[in-house]
Amino acid sequence: MKIGIIGTRGIPNYYGGFEECAQQLAVRWVKKGHEVLVYNSHRHPYQQKEFEGVELIHKYDAEHRIGTAGQFIYDFNTIYDTRWRNFDIILQMGYTSSSVWSWLLPKGPAIITNMDGLEWKRSKYSREVQSFLKKAEKWAVDASNLLIADAEAMKDYLNEKYKAQIIYIPYGADVFKEADESVLENYNVSQGNYNLIVARLEPENNIETILKGVQKSQSERVTLVVGNHETRYGEYLKSTFRDSRIRFVKGTYKKNKILSLRYYAHLYFHGHSVGGTNPSLLEAMGCKCMICAHDNVFNREVLGDDGNYFLDENDVVNALELLEKNEIQEEKIRNNLEKLLNKYNWDSVADQYELTFEQALVLRK
Repeated sequence: MKIGIIGTRGIPNYYGGFEECAQQLAVRWVKKGHEVLVYNSHRHPYQQKEFEGVELIHKYDAEHRIGTAGQFIYDFNTIYDTRWRNFDIILQMGYTSSSVWSWLLPKGPAIITNMDGLEWKRSKYSREVQSFLKKAEKWAVDASNLLIADAEAMKDYLNEKYKAQIIYIPYGADVFKEADESVLENYNVSQGNYNLIVARLEPENNIETILKGVQKSQSERVTLVVGNHETRYGEYLKSTFRDSRIRFVKGTYKKNKILSLRYYAHLYFHGHSVGGTNPSLLEAMGCKCMICAHDNVFNREVLGDDGNYFLDENDVVNALELLEKNEIQEEKIRNNLEKLLNKYNWDSVADQYELTFEQALVLRK
């Protein structure tokens, strides 16, 4: 098969979940004999035309000049280019800015879209943007031959709303085995003596709730908040939570650094509430974290009984003051590792996508 992947900033991954997914899948498919092309932003740090056998196509991305609107230009450039590539499959990762150009997608290949999470529910967006994203979601559904949901809850939502062809395929993650304790020196913390949040600083990630709990608690452990805090909401959080136990730390795309921070943390807070299966949650499981997650259907689906949960600041206080790595918590950690090996496994995920592609091509004949 000739497979094109659009909708990411490109590989190798320097950015986030969809980029990691594209990298993990594309490399595996090439090894199985498929021809795979991934579209990259022209500003991607990796400027080569090939990565581990995957062909890279760099297209102009105006985001650095005009902000978020530049994503629409980048998506136009990538989608227009797909018309001349004679793909069998186009895998579209997300839809927020690409669906406006869906009428330009070529008619020959099977269009398969990973629908991500409930983008229109993100509270960072204005009502006008939320309304647009609801329309964009429908445009993506209408333009796709098949939809991928990486959470069962997301599949149920799409099935109920659109009655479309939807396949559940989970996201993947690896068990982390190369922790570097020297990383902690840069943050002036030591193993087991700090708590951790790694997230985009946005309201729907419940960071404010977590930090209110930190302020109310009697715990003396430091809580590191890792993410881009040089935003309006980040500045609000910094000005609101002036507590010596709360430290805002700029995010890093050095994966071993972030994973080591997770690995040595006492308690890992996962506040995401509107996505599907969140990559950072799976990575925390792979780092043997004791996890306290926001109590919602997406996080429950992944963690089940092997997580600790919060809904309000008082739940956070209880987690900070009472949770210790005892036998019960260690069993939860072991169970989460088993989930990565048996379900959220990149080899298995790649195989499931490949089988889905083959079925989609048969249905188009």
